Amino acid sequence: MATAQAERWQRFGLRQPQETVLLGGLPIANIGMHETARQFVKIALSTRGKSVAPYYSTSANGQVIALAAKDPEFKKLLLNADQIHADGMPMVLMSRFVSKNRLHERVATTDLVHAVAQQAQDAGVSFYFLGAQEEVNGLAVKRMQELYPGLKFAGASHGYLASKEQERVVVEEINRLGPDILWIGMGVPYEQKFVARNLESLQNVGVIKTSGGLFDFLSGKNTRAPSWMQKRGLEWLYRTILEPKRLAWRYLVTNPVAFRELLFNSK
Repeated sequence: MATAQAERWQRFGLRQPQETVLLGGLPIANIGMHETARQFVKIALSTRGKSVAPYYSTSANGQVIALAAKDPEFKKLLLNADQIHADGMPMVLMSRFVSKNRLHERVATTDLVHAVAQQAQDAGVSFYFLGAQEEVNGLAVKRMQELYPGLKFAGASHGYLASKEQERVVVEEINRLGPDILWIGMGVPYEQKFVARNLESLQNVGVIKTSGGLFDFLSGKNTRAPSWMQKRGLEWLYRTILEPKRLAWRYLVTNPVAFRELLFNSK
């Protein structure tokens, strides 16, 4: 197993597997924001024209940890990823008490996309945004192009694929356009299931990053919590205040499960 993992990392131009911290039963990558951005760009450039399955990076927060604890099939989808980021600040804070090695920092996808874009525009690395409603997706692309004029977009598509045929057409388009980094914002667990179905077919893509509600934030549809709430792990509370009907019950159910998993299934 170790040999196979090492060979896979070498295929992506990486010297060795990254350090991970077991949190809530998941191996969380102990890697920082800017190091991740450099890694994505390096992998994207090293895999161009090689026709290999893309490097797959996903993320975990309290909702993801709770779902993985209840659903073994979903947990399997997560463990098949090459990398799992800590997208929730409570995970970083809890790692100080429940793990031998604390996490260096949170890698929120809403921040990571900017760190990657800054380096991608200089390196000629292209993006593709897949997910959200068509209008929201378009606004997200427009905002990124305004912020990073040198950033290349190979394409973009909304994420409401109602049939296998629609999904097949989009996958074929993405493969034809060959974006270096594919950002998929369909929400948990739909984006992980999409990757599982199509990973081997997307061999002209360098990196896949599942992105949750990223495009809602980039488009301006949703707003981020104040920085002081983010640093204290209270972004979930801010989101609940903004969307109580949709999120209050989710967090009421998932937070206790996530806390239990972080407390008893970490090391």
